[in-house]
Amino acid sequence: MNAVEWLPLLLQTADPLFPTGAYAHSLGFEEIVRLGVVRDEPTLQTFLLTQIIPAQRQQELPYLRFAFDAAARGDVEELITIDCEISAWKLAHEAREASCQLGSRRLRALSAIGDAPLLARISERIRAGEMRGHHLVICGAQAALQSVPLEAALATYFYQSLAGVCAAALKLIRIGQDGIQRALAAGLAAAPPTVAASLAVARENAGWFNPLLEIAAMRHEHAHERLFIS
Repeated sequence: MNAVEWLPLLLQTADPLFPTGAYAHSLGFEEIVRLGVVRDEPTLQTFLLTQIIPAQRQQELPYLRFAFDAAARGDVEELITIDCEISAWKLAHEAREASCQLGSRRLRALSAIGDAPLLARISERIRAGEMRGHHLVICGAQAALQSVPLEAALATYFYQSLAGVCAAALKLIRIGQDGIQRALAAGLAAAPPTVAASLAVARENAGWFNPLLEIAAMRHEHAHERLFIS
């Protein structure tokens, strides 16, 4: 397909205007700030490069690819297996529930703007309690159904992940719009090698354990004051 055929819808569903509720989640980053790990522009840039991007390379983007491939085959059973594996990797309850909330809201919004039998089948399996509907699974299925090239889907998810952290940072630390854009640009410069490396990660080697983010998400769940849901 010509890019003009798939790009506008991809932009629509990647835009903050699309009602996934992502703006209400920091995915543990709020506690990272509370712990003093991120305080300013340099530490935000370091956090993106050393904490977020490695997880994208080894876990998030590979699992997005697995979901993309399964959806392209119409294999709902494989999507359920992938969904269960993602649940197992997300050790923190709050992060796991946030992933499911984002996935369910994306699924609902996609169903509202178009009719796709595969999405309907996924919704049925979620209602039956056979899968949770993690955000990665829904994003992968969406890209396959909309004939988005795999690398474009991976790059889009990479951008959204980094931009989500930067949007939260804008509310949590003393940093201006220019500082946010510089930190984001530094992270996005790693997109080509990160996407390329993720394509070489085999299913049996996919995964990433980051104690810092896991502990931050667990601490956030019990924080006395919270600006974000997660």
